[in-house]
Amino acid sequence: MTDREPRGAGLAVGPDPAAPVDGAGGPIGSMLPAQPTELVYDTGLELKARSQWAFARRRFFRHRLAMASLVVLLAVFAAGAFANFVAPYSYSDVNINALTQPPSAHHLFGTDQAGRDYFSRTLFGIRTSARVALLVGFLSTVLGTVIGGLAGYFGGWPDNILMRITDLFLTLPLLAVLLTAAKFLGHSGPTQVALLLAFFIWTPIARIVRGSFLSLREKEYVEAAKASGSGDIRIMFRHMIPNTIGPILVAATLTTGTAILLESVLSFLGFGIEPPTPALGVLIGRARIRASRAGGWSPSRVS
Repeated sequence: MTDREPRGAGLAVGPDPAAPVDGAGGPIGSMLPAQPTELVYDTGLELKARSQWAFARRRFFRHRLAMASLVVLLAVFAAGAFANFVAPYSYSDVNINALTQPPSAHHLFGTDQAGRDYFSRTLFGIRTSARVALLVGFLSTVLGTVIGGLAGYFGGWPDNILMRITDLFLTLPLLAVLLTAAKFLGHSGPTQVALLLAFFIWTPIARIVRGSFLSLREKEYVEAAKASGSGDIRIMFRHMIPNTIGPILVAATLTTGTAILLESVLSFLGFGIEPPTPALGVLIGRARIRASRAGGWSPSRVS
């Protein structure tokens, strides 16, 4: 019966305890690493350091529910982005021979009063909503990051002024203000609606960035950057914003979803995107009117 080699025998840290001793009484460093923390591997094993992004990516890819949600989200957005190729009809095609048809093999979601295919208009509406949401997410993130970063980094009277402005926007009744602004400022296209929404929903991102900057400006590396002569702009963009990117991305994601809901609400109430541009809120509003006329829905029947 042969002796087994003990586990971990291929890994040596520093010199061999059984190695001969030199004249000075210390071990001969034939296996001593160049650096005290260097590991010597007899089997050729190498270690690779992982960054925080690598750990986060690996954890995300192992989460089944997160991956399934990502696939569904990408599929919906891709169907809207490539609506010209996916939709069986154009959103403006009128067919007088197929007015108010129920769902069928030729029209999966049925047709409206003008014979337009609901499925095709839904796909084009997804593209419109995605365009508005992404534009709102980008603009509100940039605006909120700039305002929150300035307030959190400088503090003092800039912080008081910027945060009081932020509190003012937070106290406004959002839906009522959006309806009033859309009525007087115009709301015909997706770009106008996106600018209107971004002007009012940047406040949560600003408060999150401010809180992060208040904590980061006391860190040692920020003090070291100031001592080395780095300017305020360089410190903010080179050292502080990269360490705040996690909360910023989470807030931007939530803002994008909020923008889709608000755009749909405005279009549903007739204050958002106007026809003939397809939008999800417009489609829901037209379907409600059609159902109420047919006797299938009325406000009194909603429990």
